[in-house]
Amino acid sequence: MLITLNGKQKSYAKAITLAGVVKDLLPGMNGRVLGALTGGRVVELDSILREDHVLQSIDYTHEEGRRIYERSLRFVFLMAVKRCFPEAHVRVEHSIGHGIYMVLEKQRLYPNDVITLEGVMRDIVMQDMPFVKKQWSRDEAIAYFSAQGESEKARLLAYRPFDYFNVYESGDIAEYFYGAMLPSTGWVPVFALHPRAPGLVMLLPSPENPAVPAPYLSQPKHMATFAQSNYWCRILECSDAADLNDLIKRNRFRDFVRVNEALHDKSLATISDDIIARGSRAIFIAGPSSSGKTTFANRLSIHLRVNGLNPVLISLDDFYLDRDSLPLEEDGQPDLEALDAIDVKLFKQCVASLLTGKETPIPRFNFALQRRDKSIPVTIGPDQPLIIEGIHGLNPALYEGFAAKMLFRIYISQLTCLNLDNHNRIRTTDARLLRRIVRDHQFRDTPPTKTLAMWDKVRRGEDKWIFPYQENCDVMFNSALHYELPVLKLIAYDLLRGISKDDPNYLRCSRILKILNYLLPAPQETLNEIPPLSILREFIGGNTLYLSRLDDL
Repeated sequence: MLITLNGKQKSYAKAITLAGVVKDLLPGMNGRVLGALTGGRVVELDSILREDHVLQSIDYTHEEGRRIYERSLRFVFLMAVKRCFPEAHVRVEHSIGHGIYMVLEKQRLYPNDVITLEGVMRDIVMQDMPFVKKQWSRDEAIAYFSAQGESEKARLLAYRPFDYFNVYESGDIAEYFYGAMLPSTGWVPVFALHPRAPGLVMLLPSPENPAVPAPYLSQPKHMATFAQSNYWCRILECSDAADLNDLIKRNRFRDFVRVNEALHDKSLATISDDIIARGSRAIFIAGPSSSGKTTFANRLSIHLRVNGLNPVLISLDDFYLDRDSLPLEEDGQPDLEALDAIDVKLFKQCVASLLTGKETPIPRFNFALQRRDKSIPVTIGPDQPLIIEGIHGLNPALYEGFAAKMLFRIYISQLTCLNLDNHNRIRTTDARLLRRIVRDHQFRDTPPTKTLAMWDKVRRGEDKWIFPYQENCDVMFNSALHYELPVLKLIAYDLLRGISKDDPNYLRCSRILKILNYLLPAPQETLNEIPPLSILREFIGGNTLYLSRLDDL
């Protein structure tokens, strides 16, 4: 058989593991390669190759490489908890910086507990215990996880549309992680645990230097927003996919939609009251792709109008430079995510002029012509605060020099706190990508393959220009709706299933399909319960409310 790895070829007379091929063909990368890609799927290092393959190695610089490492490290953490706190149940909560926040249910972790856990994890890594992959039947898995007290995983597997799947065993525990793993515990030596009451943050290798753990990043507002959302999950009695499926089966989905929307409305009302109390004149709204910024801005406008104000929307998109003046990426394409793509000087001049009551020409960007082709004269009164929306809204470069008391800064993102089960979170990145796939297909005539292909570029822009400034906000708004995934499944599932496994972005597609496979679709008859002002309507259609454009005012 002929094996090609990173363009290097060799014929083998008998079956060989991927790890063996890496050692043979890429000796300088042995220990750094975490798996390989072929035909849109992941090949594990322990996989035995018995036929011709064309493979591309993946390491920690690759998104899938980081996910493989994280899954394997989570397994080591579960093994350590089992040794230190045999009766405890772990819940993986969410990411924070380059780490994962985790808690032990009904148990507070103290700094000494965290030190002990890290020491036990390092012992397990040193023992280099194999992760043994076995095929279990669905019934076997349900029985095992039920006996372990992991009822949410057992309930979820009952919804799985396949009878057999791979489970990994190591030491005295078995786990299902919805993805590829490394060969053994010795493959994850780089990590650190940081106490963060009531749980801890498991720090992963630094993307810039995978030989050392990433530094702990304190994000109190981010953590507080997730804590509030987790509280909502408990109020709604829906913390994981099995809970959501149960709501659908018990015909409670319609009421679930109503309560979710009421919680969003309550948060918006609170934010509006805070703006009024502060007397803010310029409200900056920022967030990553598919957060629902546009709908949020319009709904906030309504709440401010209830308080007697008449806001005016300013879009940062109207301050784009003409296409031929845009900064370029390495591939020569315009970098629309960069701050330098915005005429920052003109923006600040316009805002300063407006806030002093002067009539001010505000540019309008013509996306068809890719340039600013006209200006609209605008004057605002004392009861007309500016709502400024755009991805760079929290970058200090846009508001430096303005009096702090005039500003109110809002960060919005889809921060889902819904898990597949206690040990497997649904990543906010995947949830936002699903939203964007649906929206691009519905309203931008963009096929899912194109959306998937551009996602890496979008994410790079977010990491550079959005996430570093999120803690600059005065308040965070979580735009996630706990009911949205079953609704998005109705539109996205068949679209994604139609993507060829040979597509270069099929791996990203398969991740989302794997999530959707565990979720029941929303009942069609309950969709009319989603109000026209819902943030979800921005993606599925039926949104009837948008602020008037400046030239319509």
